[in-house]
Amino acid sequence: MRSNKINFMLYSKSAEYAIQAMVYLAEAKSEKPVMTAKIAKDYNIPYQFLAKIVQTLVKHRLVKATRGRTGGINLYRNAKEIYLYQIVDAVDGPPPEEDQCAIGLDLCSDDTPCPLHHTWKPIKESIRKMLAEENLEELAHRVVEKRRLMAGK
Repeated sequence: MRSNKINFMLYSKSAEYAIQAMVYLAEAKSEKPVMTAKIAKDYNIPYQFLAKIVQTLVKHRLVKATRGRTGGINLYRNAKEIYLYQIVDAVDGPPPEEDQCAIGLDLCSDDTPCPLHHTWKPIKESIRKMLAEENLEELAHRVVEKRRLMAGK
């Protein structure tokens, strides 16, 4: 599933919603499936949009779906084994083999740099590294911690 995305954003709105849904499942740590409608309501995500994203996550074996009255979705495997790049790549597709220009001019490389290439390249590499190293369990833990801190204010 490809979404409209601004050329050099971290990831699409679809990927953002996918991450939110996956964090929800990691937080819930439930043996029972969670209804997609509940996640959509709790995160204020349009249900039909999230349902399509969930289909993509199922296809990429990041979540498993159970049909029926007591159905819903669960993580396909342990949250510690799921990394953010896997979610983003499932929804947005893998990163392009050739680097895109940060301001949309053309392809961009060290040989033919765009005006922002030398500034954007290390940022982009840092983002890719973060997505590759950040697992869902750690992220969910920090989300819970943030909510706890916000509740105390």
